[in-house]
Amino acid sequence: MANNNPIRIGHGFDLHRLEPGHDLVVGGIRLEHDRGCDAHSDGDVVYHAVTDAVLGALAKPDIGQLFPDNDPRWKAADSRVFVEEATRQMREAGYAIGNVDVTVILQRPKLGPHKMTVRENLAGLLGCEVEQVNVKGKTHEHVDSLGENRSIACHVVALLVRT
Repeated sequence: MANNNPIRIGHGFDLHRLEPGHDLVVGGIRLEHDRGCDAHSDGDVVYHAVTDAVLGALAKPDIGQLFPDNDPRWKAADSRVFVEEATRQMREAGYAIGNVDVTVILQRPKLGPHKMTVRENLAGLLGCEVEQVNVKGKTHEHVDSLGENRSIACHVVALLVRT
């Protein structure tokens, strides 16, 4: 039986260890930092969490199932391809973005100067208006690996609407 829900909601989460010698890519932007994500792909936590939020709203397999980290095709991959695939599946299922709310947890560097660019990048990939995408940066108040600048995390909630 086809699903005719007019709206669907999904949550995405991603976390990566930060290590010297890696690039820090957040929302499609390479940030200046003394460390970056230790990951199979480029480690973009925003794009990974957005991908999972959209796929979750559709009740589809998650990013790890579609793009396994033991597949050499995804080694050092630009994570935009993951968002593009989630967007393709969303459109194929007859949905569009209602809105997306992104929370990045990172002690440093500060995300504030980059928020608008991240919003614009996501809107372009998701096929929606910038006003439908929100990005917040939070520190972890020097608590645990996030607060000690040893990791980065991201939560995303995506609302999809029937087209």
